[in-house]
Amino acid sequence: MFEMLMKPKRAERRPWEMFFIGMLYASLSFLLVTLFFSKGAILRDGAGLLIVTFTVISCLPFMYYIIKLEEDKDIEIDDSGKLIKEHSKAIHALMWLFLGFVVAFSLWYLIMPDQAGNNFNFQLRTFCAINNPTSYDTCLETHGVPPGTGQAAGVDAVLGIFANNVYVLIFTIILSLAFGAGAIFILVWNATVISAAIGIFAKGSLVNLPIGIIRYMIHGIPEITAYFIGALAGGIVSVAIIRKDLQGEQTWRVLQDALILIIIAIIILVVAALIEVYFTHRVF
Repeated sequence: MFEMLMKPKRAERRPWEMFFIGMLYASLSFLLVTLFFSKGAILRDGAGLLIVTFTVISCLPFMYYIIKLEEDKDIEIDDSGKLIKEHSKAIHALMWLFLGFVVAFSLWYLIMPDQAGNNFNFQLRTFCAINNPTSYDTCLETHGVPPGTGQAAGVDAVLGIFANNVYVLIFTIILSLAFGAGAIFILVWNATVISAAIGIFAKGSLVNLPIGIIRYMIHGIPEITAYFIGALAGGIVSVAIIRKDLQGEQTWRVLQDALILIIIAIIILVVAALIEVYFTHRVF
């Protein structure tokens, strides 16, 4: 049923509509876990992953068909410049979907703070491990870690952030190659972690929500854009293999397009790391 809400071609024509689709998927997943899974002593411990799982399940049909559409373009379009421009339409739609996830999860984090500790338990652990590893238990207890605590500075920070982001990019590409639309799991997971960080930054106030979103999206948007580009590159190759399109001249065309997309993703990650260290951490 969910695949009927938005068709890939319509999403590329009206990408902003994916923002509301993302909010719907995220809200349904949050409420489903809150109402039916957070009550059990055992399932409650896995609530953070269940929210990600249900959101991924909702997105899988759309992800598969949009990757399939982009692979069709690889076969039909010879001009690399035109092909990249066509792929940018899909990336644009996916970014609106991601922003919908972030806004919805952040809102629910603030609206239902009593459920945040359970429903974002794994996300909060990830946040605290990154931002305050020396006071990990205290961070988990208070959920109020100041952004940027324990961060390195300068070139070392840029290299560290870039290395971590490249690792995520490689994992995203591998998942896309292996499962086609499987990389959506990494992307939804990142959306929930960012949302938990925004919730902590906002300190329980909806008034602070816009500032929190801006704080993390300044470098988050280019990072996630790079991951989506990597997911698209791996997914295109995966679908081409399944459909047996890697034959003759089509083989080089598909592989060349995937390689160009990966190079673009790496360049974007360099820019994102520079923004995070030299702008975000200093301004906020």
